[in-house]
Amino acid sequence: MTVTEAPPASPAPAGTGPVPRKQPVRRKLVPYWLLLPGILWLLVFFALPLVYQASTSVQTGSLEEGYQVTWHFQTYWDALSEYYPQFLRSVLYAGTATILCLLLGYPLAYLIAFRAGRWRNLLLVLVIAPFFTSFLIRTLAWKTILADGGPVVDVLNTVGFLDVTSWLGMTEGNRVLATPLAVVTGLTYNFLPFMILPLYTSLERIDPRLHEAAGDLYARPSTVFRKVTFPLSMPGVVSGTLLTFIPASGDYVNAELLGSTDTRMVGNVIQSQFLRVLDYPTAAALSFILMAIVLIMVTVYIRRAGTEDLV
Repeated sequence: MTVTEAPPASPAPAGTGPVPRKQPVRRKLVPYWLLLPGILWLLVFFALPLVYQASTSVQTGSLEEGYQVTWHFQTYWDALSEYYPQFLRSVLYAGTATILCLLLGYPLAYLIAFRAGRWRNLLLVLVIAPFFTSFLIRTLAWKTILADGGPVVDVLNTVGFLDVTSWLGMTEGNRVLATPLAVVTGLTYNFLPFMILPLYTSLERIDPRLHEAAGDLYARPSTVFRKVTFPLSMPGVVSGTLLTFIPASGDYVNAELLGSTDTRMVGNVIQSQFLRVLDYPTAAALSFILMAIVLIMVTVYIRRAGTEDLV
């Protein structure tokens, strides 16, 4: 048998190949139409109020005579020089609450991700259960829990915990309410779910075979956690700390209900300037100073953390 090869096909003349179909213009515009509602929402409820507050911060005048934009930037310096203790206190309380949330939330998130089994969904529901009630009601509940002469205060006093916190300046004598400890406790409780959920999401993504491989290489559990688990959960750590620190630094409810005049945060000052003193330029300037401080701290923190994969 002989096999004859077919002669090679001659190349098709230019311009005679299949012409690609052009995508209709309407289909190209679909993604932009889908983004339009979100963009309008951000413009109306975020960008425009931000611009209005920026203009308010450089105004002078009074509520009776009206305010005029005079580009009075001295308001920023006056606000910072007068209320810098509240800024420092806000950063300190928010930072302490964030660290406590991480120390409490990481073991719980680890338990839910790797050890909960069939109880995983129930534990997740319990984590988000505080969201079923109002933020205000949850904080008022802590006012009852930490009341003077209550069982919690009695136990803390019996074990000597209040002696340590009093030495650290977190409590005064045998009282917990109206002290920094009460404010930090309220912040920790209210923002703990914001730490647990990103940590759980990040830990749940870790392939269990990586732990098995580390065990096959005779790595101890502590080494597995230090070399495998914690580095892979860093996106959750970064996300959780940001979701906790940012709202906690501007919170005023916990300091208002659980603290005293000596534990006021910058959020309380802003609320008072807006609603009681009616000094709108100072309140707006305080808001922008707080936003700048938080933005700088977050930028530095993300760069030092070395991860851009946020959950």
